[in-house]
Amino acid sequence: MTINSQIDGRTILVTGGAGFIGSHFIRFLLRRHPGVHLINLDKLTYAGNLDNLRDVENDPRYEFVHGDIRDREVVREILSRVQGVVHFAAETHVDRSILDAGEFVLTDVYGTFVLLDSLKAAPRVEFFLHFSTDEVYGSRGEGFFAEDDPLNPSSPYAASKAGADRLAYAYHVTYGLPVIILRPSNNFGPNQYPEKFIPLFTTQAIEGRPLPLYGKGTNVRDWLYVEDCCRAVELVISRGKKGEVYNVGAGNEVRNIDVAERICDLLDKPRSLIQFVPDRLGHDRRYALDCAKLHSLGWKPEAKFDEALASTVRWYREHEDWWRKIKDRSADFQAFYRSNYSNKKREAE
Repeated sequence: MTINSQIDGRTILVTGGAGFIGSHFIRFLLRRHPGVHLINLDKLTYAGNLDNLRDVENDPRYEFVHGDIRDREVVREILSRVQGVVHFAAETHVDRSILDAGEFVLTDVYGTFVLLDSLKAAPRVEFFLHFSTDEVYGSRGEGFFAEDDPLNPSSPYAASKAGADRLAYAYHVTYGLPVIILRPSNNFGPNQYPEKFIPLFTTQAIEGRPLPLYGKGTNVRDWLYVEDCCRAVELVISRGKKGEVYNVGAGNEVRNIDVAERICDLLDKPRSLIQFVPDRLGHDRRYALDCAKLHSLGWKPEAKFDEALASTVRWYREHEDWWRKIKDRSADFQAFYRSNYSNKKREAE
Protein backbone atom coordinates (compact mmCIF):
# COMPACT_ATOMS: atom_id res chain seq x y z
CA MET A 1 0.00 0.00 0.00
CA THR A 2 1.39 3.40 -0.95
CA ILE A 3 0.90 6.67 0.83
CA ASN A 4 -0.91 8.10 -2.21
CA SER A 5 -3.56 5.38 -2.03
CA GLN A 6 -5.01 6.91 1.15
CA ILE A 7 -4.43 10.62 0.41
CA ASP A 8 -4.48 11.46 -3.32
CA GLY A 9 -8.02 11.65 -4.63
CA ARG A 10 -9.42 11.99 -1.09
CA THR A 11 -11.13 14.90 0.65
CA ILE A 12 -9.71 15.18 4.16
CA LEU A 13 -10.94 17.22 7.11
CA VAL A 14 -8.14 18.83 9.12
CA THR A 15 -9.37 20.23 12.43
CA GLY A 16 -7.39 23.10 13.91
CA GLY A 17 -5.62 23.66 10.61
CA ALA A 18 -4.87 27.32 11.31
CA GLY A 19 -2.72 26.39 14.30
CA PHE A 20 0.95 25.54 14.36
CA ILE A 21 1.10 21.83 13.47
CA GLY A 22 -2.17 21.87 11.55
CA SER A 23 -1.04 24.63 9.18
CA HIS A 24 2.28 22.88 8.56
CA PHE A 25 0.42 19.65 7.80
CA ILE A 26 -1.93 21.35 5.34
CA ARG A 27 0.94 22.91 3.41
CA PHE A 28 2.85 19.60 3.59
CA LEU A 29 0.01 17.59 2.04
CA LEU A 30 -0.69 20.17 -0.65
CA ARG A 31 2.98 20.09 -1.66
CA ARG A 32 3.20 16.31 -1.81
CA HIS A 33 -0.25 15.24 -3.02
CA PRO A 34 -1.64 17.00 -6.09
CA GLY A 35 -4.89 15.02 -5.94
CA VAL A 36 -5.84 15.84 -2.35
CA HIS A 37 -8.61 18.23 -1.24
CA LEU A 38 -8.41 19.64 2.30
CA ILE A 39 -11.10 21.20 4.46
CA ASN A 40 -9.70 23.20 7.36
CA LEU A 41 -12.18 23.54 10.24
CA ASP A 42 -10.88 26.05 12.77
CA LYS A 43 -12.57 28.19 15.40
CA LEU A 44 -9.73 30.74 15.21
CA THR A 45 -9.15 31.02 18.92
CA TYR A 46 -6.16 33.06 20.09
CA ALA A 47 -3.66 30.53 18.65
CA GLY A 48 -5.43 30.05 15.30
CA ASN A 49 -3.82 32.28 12.70
CA LEU A 50 -4.81 32.42 9.05
CA ASP A 51 -1.53 34.21 8.31
CA ASN A 52 -0.02 30.71 8.62
CA LEU A 53 -1.85 29.73 5.43
CA ARG A 54 -1.65 32.84 3.23
CA ASP A 55 0.46 30.99 0.68
CA VAL A 56 -2.24 28.36 0.08
CA GLU A 57 -5.50 30.23 0.76
CA ASN A 58 -6.24 30.55 -2.97
CA ASP A 59 -5.34 26.95 -3.80
CA PRO A 60 -8.50 25.33 -5.27
CA ARG A 61 -7.68 22.16 -3.32
CA TYR A 62 -7.98 24.03 0.00
CA GLU A 63 -11.17 25.13 1.76
CA PHE A 64 -11.45 27.01 5.04
CA VAL A 65 -14.50 26.67 7.30
CA HIS A 66 -14.70 28.99 10.31
CA GLY A 67 -16.37 26.82 12.90
CA ASP A 68 -16.17 24.92 16.18
CA ILE A 69 -15.59 21.17 16.51
CA ARG A 70 -18.25 21.28 19.24
CA ASP A 71 -20.89 22.37 16.71
CA ARG A 72 -22.62 19.13 15.67
CA GLU A 73 -24.36 20.65 12.64
CA VAL A 74 -21.13 22.00 11.16
CA VAL A 75 -19.23 18.79 11.92
CA ARG A 76 -21.86 16.52 10.41
CA GLU A 77 -22.09 18.56 7.21
CA ILE A 78 -18.32 18.39 6.68
CA LEU A 79 -18.07 14.70 7.57
CA SER A 80 -20.64 13.93 4.86
CA ARG A 81 -18.12 15.25 2.30
CA VAL A 82 -14.84 13.68 3.42
CA GLN A 83 -13.06 10.34 3.37
CA GLY A 84 -10.62 11.07 6.19
CA VAL A 85 -10.11 13.16 9.32
CA VAL A 86 -6.90 14.41 10.92
CA HIS A 87 -7.86 15.85 14.30
CA PHE A 88 -5.39 18.46 15.57
CA ALA A 89 -7.83 20.93 17.14
CA ALA A 90 -7.20 21.31 20.87
CA GLU A 91 -6.28 23.66 23.65
CA THR A 92 -2.62 22.75 24.14
CA HIS A 93 -0.73 25.02 26.50
CA VAL A 94 -0.02 23.53 29.93
CA ASP A 95 0.33 26.89 31.69
CA ARG A 96 -3.07 28.04 30.50
CA SER A 97 -4.63 24.75 31.63
CA ILE A 98 -3.30 25.36 35.14
CA LEU A 99 -4.82 28.84 35.20
CA ASP A 100 -8.19 27.73 33.78
CA ALA A 101 -8.84 24.08 32.90
CA GLY A 102 -12.46 24.43 31.81
CA GLU A 103 -11.88 25.27 28.15
CA PHE A 104 -9.46 22.36 27.86
CA VAL A 105 -12.12 19.89 28.97
CA LEU A 106 -14.72 21.43 26.66
CA THR A 107 -12.49 21.55 23.58
CA ASP A 108 -10.18 18.58 24.01
CA VAL A 109 -12.66 16.08 25.47
CA TYR A 110 -16.13 17.27 24.48
CA GLY A 111 -15.00 18.52 21.08
CA THR A 112 -13.42 15.15 20.33
CA PHE A 113 -16.63 13.47 21.50
CA VAL A 114 -18.71 15.50 19.03
CA LEU A 115 -16.40 14.52 16.18
CA LEU A 116 -16.42 10.84 17.10
CA ASP A 117 -20.13 10.66 17.75
CA SER A 118 -20.85 12.38 14.45
CA LEU A 119 -18.48 9.97 12.72
CA LYS A 120 -20.88 7.12 13.46
CA ALA A 121 -23.18 8.56 10.78
CA ALA A 122 -20.38 9.11 8.24
CA PRO A 123 -19.65 5.68 6.70
CA ARG A 124 -17.55 7.16 3.86
CA VAL A 125 -14.81 8.18 6.32
CA GLU A 126 -11.93 5.71 5.97
CA PHE A 127 -9.70 6.97 8.79
CA PHE A 128 -9.85 9.21 11.84
CA LEU A 129 -6.35 10.13 12.99
CA HIS A 130 -6.43 11.47 16.53
CA PHE A 131 -3.47 13.64 17.48
CA SER A 132 -2.63 13.03 21.13
CA THR A 133 0.60 13.84 23.04
CA ASP A 134 3.44 12.17 24.94
CA GLU A 135 2.31 14.11 28.02
CA VAL A 136 -0.53 11.63 28.60
CA TYR A 137 2.06 9.20 30.02
CA GLY A 138 3.31 11.61 32.68
CA SER A 139 6.94 11.84 33.71
CA ARG A 140 9.62 9.13 33.57
CA GLY A 141 13.01 9.24 35.28
CA GLU A 142 14.65 6.69 33.02
CA GLY A 143 13.71 4.34 30.20
CA PHE A 144 11.04 4.97 27.58
CA PHE A 145 7.26 4.84 27.38
CA ALA A 146 5.74 2.24 25.05
CA GLU A 147 2.27 2.60 23.61
CA ASP A 148 0.74 0.06 25.99
CA ASP A 149 2.09 1.71 29.17
CA PRO A 150 -0.47 3.17 31.60
CA LEU A 151 -1.44 6.82 31.17
CA ASN A 152 -0.65 9.01 34.16
CA PRO A 153 -1.14 12.67 33.16
CA SER A 154 0.07 15.37 35.54
CA SER A 155 -1.50 18.60 34.21
CA PRO A 156 -5.10 19.49 33.35
CA TYR A 157 -3.97 19.79 29.72
CA ALA A 158 -2.43 16.31 29.70
CA ALA A 159 -5.50 14.90 31.47
CA SER A 160 -7.84 16.41 28.88
CA LYS A 161 -5.73 14.93 26.09
CA ALA A 162 -5.67 11.55 27.84
CA GLY A 163 -9.45 11.67 28.07
CA ALA A 164 -9.79 12.41 24.36
CA ASP A 165 -7.19 9.74 23.53
CA ARG A 166 -9.07 7.02 25.39
CA LEU A 167 -12.44 8.23 24.12
CA ALA A 168 -11.17 7.85 20.55
CA TYR A 169 -9.98 4.32 21.33
CA ALA A 170 -13.31 3.47 22.98
CA TYR A 171 -15.21 4.57 19.87
CA HIS A 172 -13.03 2.25 17.81
CA VAL A 173 -13.68 -0.71 20.11
CA THR A 174 -17.38 -0.05 20.67
CA TYR A 175 -18.50 1.24 17.27
CA GLY A 176 -15.73 0.01 14.98
CA LEU A 177 -14.72 3.53 13.94
CA PRO A 178 -11.44 3.72 11.93
CA VAL A 179 -9.44 5.44 14.66
CA ILE A 180 -5.64 5.68 14.78
CA ILE A 181 -3.89 7.55 17.59
CA LEU A 182 -0.57 9.40 17.43
CA ARG A 183 1.33 10.47 20.57
CA PRO A 184 4.09 12.89 19.52
CA SER A 185 6.78 14.52 21.61
CA ASN A 186 7.32 18.33 21.78
CA ASN A 187 7.02 19.82 18.31
CA PHE A 188 8.91 22.95 17.28
CA GLY A 189 9.46 24.98 14.13
CA PRO A 190 8.31 28.16 12.35
CA ASN A 191 4.88 29.70 12.94
CA GLN A 192 4.53 28.36 16.48
CA TYR A 193 2.52 30.65 18.76
CA PRO A 194 5.00 32.62 20.90
CA GLU A 195 3.73 31.43 24.27
CA LYS A 196 5.45 28.06 23.70
CA PHE A 197 8.99 27.49 24.97
CA ILE A 198 11.21 27.86 21.88
CA PRO A 199 9.33 30.74 20.18
CA LEU A 200 8.84 32.53 23.50
CA PHE A 201 12.52 32.38 24.39
CA THR A 202 13.58 33.24 20.83
CA THR A 203 11.36 36.30 20.52
CA GLN A 204 12.16 37.46 24.05
CA ALA A 205 15.89 37.16 23.29
CA ILE A 206 15.53 39.08 20.02
CA GLU A 207 13.92 41.88 22.02
CA GLY A 208 16.55 41.68 24.76
CA ARG A 209 13.90 40.76 27.32
CA PRO A 210 14.12 38.17 30.13
CA LEU A 211 13.76 34.48 29.33
CA PRO A 212 11.62 33.06 32.20
CA LEU A 213 12.94 29.54 32.86
CA TYR A 214 11.05 27.30 35.27
CA GLY A 215 12.85 25.88 38.30
CA LYS A 216 16.49 25.11 37.57
CA GLY A 217 15.89 24.35 33.90
CA THR A 218 16.69 20.65 34.31
CA ASN A 219 13.41 19.36 32.84
CA VAL A 220 14.05 17.20 29.77
CA ARG A 221 12.01 17.15 26.57
CA ASP A 222 12.38 15.20 23.34
CA TRP A 223 12.21 17.81 20.57
CA LEU A 224 10.52 16.79 17.30
CA TYR A 225 10.80 19.07 14.27
CA VAL A 226 7.34 19.77 12.88
CA GLU A 227 8.17 18.58 9.35
CA ASP A 228 9.19 15.17 10.73
CA CYS A 229 5.90 15.05 12.62
CA CYS A 230 3.98 15.77 9.41
CA ARG A 231 5.76 12.90 7.69
CA ALA A 232 4.74 10.61 10.56
CA VAL A 233 1.10 11.60 10.21
CA GLU A 234 1.24 11.04 6.45
CA LEU A 235 2.75 7.58 6.89
CA VAL A 236 0.34 6.44 9.57
CA ILE A 237 -2.64 7.48 7.44
CA SER A 238 -1.44 4.99 4.86
CA ARG A 239 0.22 2.19 6.81
CA GLY A 240 -1.07 2.51 10.35
CA LYS A 241 -3.43 -0.10 11.73
CA LYS A 242 -6.88 0.96 12.89
CA GLY A 243 -7.22 0.93 16.67
CA GLU A 244 -3.45 1.24 17.23
CA VAL A 245 -1.40 3.91 19.00
CA TYR A 246 1.92 5.15 17.61
CA ASN A 247 4.52 7.11 19.55
CA VAL A 248 6.37 9.78 17.57
CA GLY A 249 9.67 10.94 19.05
CA ALA A 250 12.95 12.13 17.58
CA GLY A 251 15.34 11.02 20.33
CA ASN A 252 16.44 14.62 20.90
CA GLU A 253 16.40 14.67 24.70
CA VAL A 254 17.64 18.09 25.81
CA ARG A 255 17.37 19.94 29.11
CA ASN A 256 15.42 23.20 29.01
CA ILE A 257 18.42 25.17 30.26
CA ASP A 258 20.50 23.84 27.38
CA VAL A 259 17.86 24.86 24.84
CA ALA A 260 17.68 28.33 26.38
CA GLU A 261 21.45 28.73 26.24
CA ARG A 262 21.59 27.58 22.61
CA ILE A 263 18.94 30.14 21.67
CA CYS A 264 20.94 32.91 23.32
CA ASP A 265 24.11 31.78 21.55
CA LEU A 266 22.40 31.57 18.15
CA LEU A 267 21.19 35.16 18.54
CA ASP A 268 24.47 36.45 20.03
CA LYS A 269 22.59 37.42 23.18
CA PRO A 270 23.99 37.13 26.72
CA ARG A 271 22.95 34.06 28.68
CA SER A 272 22.25 36.42 31.55
CA LEU A 273 18.86 37.01 29.89
CA ILE A 274 17.86 33.62 31.32
CA GLN A 275 16.04 34.26 34.59
CA PHE A 276 14.88 31.43 36.80
CA VAL A 277 11.28 31.62 38.00
CA PRO A 278 9.32 29.40 40.43
CA ASP A 279 8.68 25.98 38.93
CA ARG A 280 5.37 25.26 37.26
CA LEU A 281 2.83 23.32 39.30
CA GLY A 282 3.00 19.59 38.57
CA HIS A 283 5.93 20.08 36.20
CA ASP A 284 6.94 16.76 34.60
CA ARG A 285 10.69 16.14 34.70
CA ARG A 286 11.19 14.04 31.58
CA TYR A 287 9.30 12.69 28.59
CA ALA A 288 10.78 9.88 26.52
CA LEU A 289 9.15 7.59 23.97
CA ASP A 290 9.83 4.14 22.55
CA CYS A 291 9.07 4.61 18.85
CA ALA A 292 9.87 1.11 17.59
CA LYS A 293 6.32 0.56 16.35
CA LEU A 294 6.42 3.65 14.13
CA HIS A 295 9.94 2.81 12.96
CA SER A 296 8.65 -0.58 11.82
CA LEU A 297 6.35 1.24 9.38
CA GLY A 298 9.36 2.95 7.80
CA TRP A 299 9.48 6.31 9.59
CA LYS A 300 12.50 7.90 11.19
CA PRO A 301 13.25 11.56 11.95
CA GLU A 302 15.27 13.38 9.32
CA ALA A 303 15.94 16.72 11.02
CA LYS A 304 19.03 17.10 13.19
CA PHE A 305 18.11 19.03 16.33
CA ASP A 306 20.88 21.64 16.27
CA GLU A 307 20.30 22.42 12.60
CA ALA A 308 16.50 22.53 12.99
CA LEU A 309 16.77 24.76 16.05
CA ALA A 310 19.09 27.15 14.22
CA SER A 311 16.72 27.22 11.26
CA THR A 312 13.75 27.88 13.55
CA VAL A 313 15.49 30.70 15.41
CA ARG A 314 16.50 32.23 12.08
CA TRP A 315 12.87 32.10 10.91
CA TYR A 316 11.70 34.12 13.92
CA ARG A 317 14.52 36.59 13.41
CA GLU A 318 13.52 37.04 9.75
CA HIS A 319 9.75 37.16 10.36
CA GLU A 320 9.36 39.70 13.15
CA ASP A 321 6.23 41.05 11.49
CA TRP A 322 4.52 37.67 12.09
CA TRP A 323 5.19 37.38 15.81
CA ARG A 324 5.18 41.09 16.72
CA LYS A 325 1.59 41.27 15.53
CA ILE A 326 0.83 38.68 18.19
CA LYS A 327 3.04 39.86 21.03
CA ASP A 328 2.58 43.62 20.62
CA ARG A 329 -1.08 43.79 19.65
CA SER A 330 -2.66 40.73 21.19
CA ALA A 331 -4.32 41.62 24.48
CA ASP A 332 -4.68 37.91 25.14
CA PHE A 333 -0.95 37.27 24.87
CA GLN A 334 -0.05 40.28 27.00
CA ALA A 335 -2.54 39.32 29.70
CA PHE A 336 -1.30 35.73 29.74
CA TYR A 337 2.36 36.73 29.89
CA ARG A 338 1.78 39.20 32.73
CA SER A 339 -0.34 36.77 34.75
CA ASN A 340 2.08 33.89 34.35
CA TYR A 341 5.53 35.46 34.48
CA SER A 342 5.44 38.98 35.92
CA ASN A 343 7.09 39.35 39.34
CA LYS A 344 8.03 35.65 39.38
CA LYS A 345 11.75 36.37 39.26
CA ARG A 346 11.41 38.47 42.38
CA GLU A 347 9.37 35.72 44.05
CA ALA A 348 12.07 33.17 43.25
CA GLU A 349 14.86 35.17 44.85
